[in-house]
Amino acid sequence: MIEIGTPLSPTAKKVVLCGSGELGKEFVIELQRYGVEVVAVDRYANAPAMQVAHRSYVVSMLDGEKLREIIEKERPDYIVPEVEAIATQTLMELENEGYTVIPTAKATYLTMNREGIRRLAAEELGLKTSHYRFAATEAEFRIAVGEVGTPCVVKPIMSSSGHGQSVVRTIDDIPKAWAYAQEGGRAGAGKVIVETFVRFDYEITQLTVRHAGGTSFLEPVGHLQINGDYRESWQPQPMKEEVKDKARDIALKITDALGGRGIFGVELFVRGDEVLFSEVSPRPHDTGMVTMISQDMSQFALHARAVLGLPIPNIAQHGPSASRAIVVEGDSTELKFGNIDGALMQPDTQIRLFGKPEVHGHRRMGVLLARGETIEEARAKTKISLEALKVNAGTIL
Repeated sequence: MIEIGTPLSPTAKKVVLCGSGELGKEFVIELQRYGVEVVAVDRYANAPAMQVAHRSYVVSMLDGEKLREIIEKERPDYIVPEVEAIATQTLMELENEGYTVIPTAKATYLTMNREGIRRLAAEELGLKTSHYRFAATEAEFRIAVGEVGTPCVVKPIMSSSGHGQSVVRTIDDIPKAWAYAQEGGRAGAGKVIVETFVRFDYEITQLTVRHAGGTSFLEPVGHLQINGDYRESWQPQPMKEEVKDKARDIALKITDALGGRGIFGVELFVRGDEVLFSEVSPRPHDTGMVTMISQDMSQFALHARAVLGLPIPNIAQHGPSASRAIVVEGDSTELKFGNIDGALMQPDTQIRLFGKPEVHGHRRMGVLLARGETIEEARAKTKISLEALKVNAGTIL
C-alpha cells in the first residue's frame, strides 16, 4: 500500500530533482498533483522546474561534495536526475547508503556518457548499432575517422541537444569537427564517439516505462532533428507491426539491463525492416513532449506514477499529434512572446512556454502542440502556430 504525506510536514514524501529544465518542470507539476514535496537543483537560478518546486538550490551537479550536502540536508525519499552531467560517483555512494536513485545510480552512470551505454548495448547485449570508435585525442580522432569512414558523425561522449555534434564529410573537416566537439562537451573537453553516418528511413523514440506492474510501451514517437537538436516530433509514427515489435524488443533489453523504474527514451534508427539502437535516456525525453497532447497521461505523468510506485494499468492514446520546438536566437534577459492568441487560433492546439530567464545564442524556449486527423495535419498546425508567434528580443528559428 502506497502512502503519501503532506508537503512541508514531517510526513512529506520528498523528491530532490537534479536538473531543473523544461522536462523537469512538467515532472514537478505532476508530482505536485500527488502532494509530493519537491526540491529542485540546477546550475543557474530561476530554472524552469525551480519555478514550480517548493524550494531550490543553485550548484554545479558535477560537484559531488555540494550535491551530497544537499541530499544529506533534505534526506529525500527519491533522488531523480534530469540531466546527464552529474556526479555519478556520489550518486552511487548515496545509493549504497540507502537512498533511492531513479531509475538507479548504475543507469545514471552508464547513460551519463555515450561510451558506457554504447558498450553496454553493442558489446554486452549484442544490439545492432552503427559502426563506431572512441577517441580521446585529435590523433586518435583522425585514426577513428579513417576506420569508420566518411561521412561520419562525431559527438562528445557527454553532451545533449546536439551540442558539439557535427558531420565529417572529408578529411579537411577533421580539425574543425574535433575543436567543435571539445567546445560542446557538458563536462568540458574530452573523449568523443565517431559513428558511421546511418542512412535511415526514419528515427523514433520508443518511450518505455518500467513500473510496479512491469514494463509498458508508448506508441512510437517520430522526430526531426537539426544538428542533433530536436525540432519536431509526432505520435504515433507509422510502422509495420513486425518493425514495431523489433523496436520494443530492443527497448525492453536495454531498459531491463539498466533496471529501476521510471520512463526511458530509447532512440532508434529504422532502415527498411532493420532497427538499430542509437541512445537511451533514463528520464523523460524532449521528443516525448508530444505526449502532453497525444495521451491521457503524458510521459511526465507516467514517470511520476512509476517513481512513486503507483500502478499504470493502461496508456490511452488520443490520436495523431505533433510537437514543435520554439527555438529562439538572440541575446537577452528580457524576452517577451507576442501574438500568442494568434498562435492558438486553430482547434486542438496548445503552447508551453518554459520560463527560461535568458537566451545567449540559440535556446529552446517553448513548445507548440497540436492534434489532427492525421500526423500531417497535426504537424501543419504546429507550423502555422510557430509562424504566428512573435518574440521581442530575438528571432524564432
